[in-house]
Amino acid sequence: MVTGSCLCGKVRWTIDGPLTDMTHCHCSMCRKAHGAPFATYAMAARDAVTWLSGEDSTATWESSPGIERAFCVECGSVVPSPDEHPEVEMPVGGLDGDPGARPQAHIFAASAAPWHVFADSLPRHDTWPAMTPGPVVEQPPRDGAGGGVLHGSCLCDAIAYEAKPSFRAVHNCHCSRCRKARAAAHTTNGFVALEDLAFTRGEERLKIWRLPGARYFAQAFCTGCGSIMPRHDPARGVAVIPFGSLDSDPGCGAEDHIFVGFRAPWYEIDDHLPQFEGMPP
Repeated sequence: MVTGSCLCGKVRWTIDGPLTDMTHCHCSMCRKAHGAPFATYAMAARDAVTWLSGEDSTATWESSPGIERAFCVECGSVVPSPDEHPEVEMPVGGLDGDPGARPQAHIFAASAAPWHVFADSLPRHDTWPAMTPGPVVEQPPRDGAGGGVLHGSCLCDAIAYEAKPSFRAVHNCHCSRCRKARAAAHTTNGFVALEDLAFTRGEERLKIWRLPGARYFAQAFCTGCGSIMPRHDPARGVAVIPFGSLDSDPGCGAEDHIFVGFRAPWYEIDDHLPQFEGMPP
């Protein structure tokens, strides 16, 4: 039996059965919803999933016809959708321990973020694998205009922001907090000066959840669609930008992997970026 939860712990579930068809999805909708370079999903039979708590603490947003993305309204973590399909699309980053299954392919690789580097040998499909075809929904392009300014937005497009590409650091973070918060293998965060991030619309729809007992950790998300959003962190004098929320090409990617001592057991790091057990020295 496999257990899972959101970061704040309000939403919890179990899976009493196998997980199948685990893939890394690089579509723009998954990147925005998770605020990560890609999302990892596996399939579970509907009758194998039991909700332990928090069904009333979830909200959904229909990202495409018949597809609802669910998230915890308290902390913003992506959680399994409560729809009535015979199989549940399970966000693997929200699971505890080793689920036993391993990723089998990259899907929607043609839509991958320009700053993401493929380094493993898994099969890559431009959209769905040929043996499991599904709908392909074309998202309208978002404003990624240059002029020395980066643009980003949430999945429902209610929130938008601009940022100067003056990154002090860009990390792939594998800590257990980031993995739960983003329900992904890891996140990619860029750090700029406080004044280099400005919201251009929808800031009133932004919710900031702060992890109790944590010195700095917090998560910002859209209350309408659950997409992970940037936030100002005055305590450190920086703004934190989840690269998955970007509509512009930042012109750079992660410079390292941090907190690899907490790496998901189902994810292998195959690139040649420096790795640190915790924070870089």
